Amino acid sequence: MSHPPQRSRLLVLGLDGLPFSTAVRLCRAGYLPNLARIALTSEAHPLQAELPELSPVNWTSFFTAAGPEEHGIYGFTSLDPHSYALRFADFTQVRARTIFDRLGDRGLTSRVINLPNTYPVKPIKGMLVAGFVAPELTRATFPPFLAHQLRAAGYVLEADTSRGGRDPSYLLTMLDTALRGRRAALDLLWPDLAWDLFVFVLTETDRLGHFLFPALEDPGHPQRDACLAFMHRWDELIGDVLERFEQLPEPKRLLVLADHGFTTLNVEVDLNAWLRQQGHLVQDTPPDHELDCSNISPRSRAFALDPSRIYLHTPRFSRGHVSLAEAPKLREAVRAGLLDLQWQGEPVMAEVLRAEELYPGLKEKHFPAVLATRDSAVPDLVCVPRKGFSLRAKFDQTSIFGRADRQGCHTRDDAFFYDSEGKRPQRVRDVGRTVLEHFNALDPVILTAQQS
Repeated sequence: MSHPPQRSRLLVLGLDGLPFSTAVRLCRAGYLPNLARIALTSEAHPLQAELPELSPVNWTSFFTAAGPEEHGIYGFTSLDPHSYALRFADFTQVRARTIFDRLGDRGLTSRVINLPNTYPVKPIKGMLVAGFVAPELTRATFPPFLAHQLRAAGYVLEADTSRGGRDPSYLLTMLDTALRGRRAALDLLWPDLAWDLFVFVLTETDRLGHFLFPALEDPGHPQRDACLAFMHRWDELIGDVLERFEQLPEPKRLLVLADHGFTTLNVEVDLNAWLRQQGHLVQDTPPDHELDCSNISPRSRAFALDPSRIYLHTPRFSRGHVSLAEAPKLREAVRAGLLDLQWQGEPVMAEVLRAEELYPGLKEKHFPAVLATRDSAVPDLVCVPRKGFSLRAKFDQTSIFGRADRQGCHTRDDAFFYDSEGKRPQRVRDVGRTVLEHFNALDPVILTAQQS
């Protein structure tokens, strides 16, 4: 008598903002013994983030197995081309189908905890707890009954980092609270094993990195011991996850990824302040706050959106008067100026990429005519800073260079990755494709993109 085949399970562990190099260094020093079980193997390697190197861009690239030009998320914010109102990215703006949709088509079940940019949740075949940005729990859970169970378990959607820069003890306490909630959610959704794909994301490393990253790198840092103590507790949860994975019956597979790397911040660089000083950004009235772009003048020739996107003020925006004839020359002038930008004699930019260089399908031969019709969310240029420079695009800043309360910043390179089967994807979107490939769920569009 034949037996039905065993269910093949895939676990994806997300470690938001964990740099490969830092992880390996801490593992070799003995601080993270559980992570060391995977980090110090040949199956672990650095991964490259999608650009811009932000969580909503990269986690969306993971869960759609696509780049921004397909899923439509280019940053934390987008500008309404008619009203000039700024809108924050969320799940409603994702244009591509998700890996959970594709698996559901095949009768496969997904369970997902704390995945950024999935708020407000949509129904999936399985269960979903949304991650950052998620304002409240009711619309962050599917099925809805999960909200009550998570509240009862003390689950918090996001650690309070409002005092992170000036009160490290408070920050670490809040991160511990969030970490306990993640464990409670894991205890709730894992045990019955009625799933094919399980995605579990820990975002606490990113929050720690923004405010205390130097403590992970500098043995003499005053917060070193407190940060390592937190990382030890984080590593205990990693150990719990790895033990659960090891107890699963075969066949099974483990993927571990970060959405970007991290490094110590040297200085923040505000692109709108630079554009204003160059005469490209003009505001009719003083902005009410840092995100107030409602007063961009028709005289503006360019503006920036977080953290590194440059937009020419062409007719694709209702007030834009940069003609399609002058757009190419203006774009090259802005690009050259940014590449020349220096701080204390050091170049700020590693690269300034044109849209058609970064996004497949936007060919140079179509520029500038493409500007008249293309999606207003597609940037004309995307800046890639050198290590230690954190790009910003506020609308109320007068100084190009400055520092606030953050101590660490994202990097495109050096994101952590591990695959128990030894595959070596290059970018975050490729990890999503690896999931689909594992379940034989790659559709023709994905296959074509993968082969190009």
